[in-house]
Amino acid sequence: MKIQSNSSGTRSIEVSDEHLQTIEKYQLFRDLIDSNGYVDEQVLDKLKLNIRALLEGDAGKDKTLLDLCLDVIYHPNMKAFGLQQLVLLYINWKHQDNDGLGMTTRVLQGTPFN
Repeated sequence: MKIQSNSSGTRSIEVSDEHLQTIEKYQLFRDLIDSNGYVDEQVLDKLKLNIRALLEGDAGKDKTLLDLCLDVIYHPNMKAFGLQQLVLLYINWKHQDNDGLGMTTRVLQGTPFN
């Protein structure tokens, strides 16, 4: 899967299921975004600081967390727009199992609809 990392669509970042599973495993998006719902550079910096703290502990030995950092979070093209797209991709990925329950949750560039 690819996420768009800038608003013009000229840059993208490849994201795998393993990356999304790592985000879920470490709950990296929990309490990340403030109540205003905006994803800006401060939110990206907060995520990087949270991951840095994990890497300094026992989680630093986890290859999947290191791969997530190298491939996605610290990717040269990762900016606030890319993080927003990553969060939306994660939400869609997380809720894909709801299809069997008769529920769907799809999010497209910040617009949830059922």
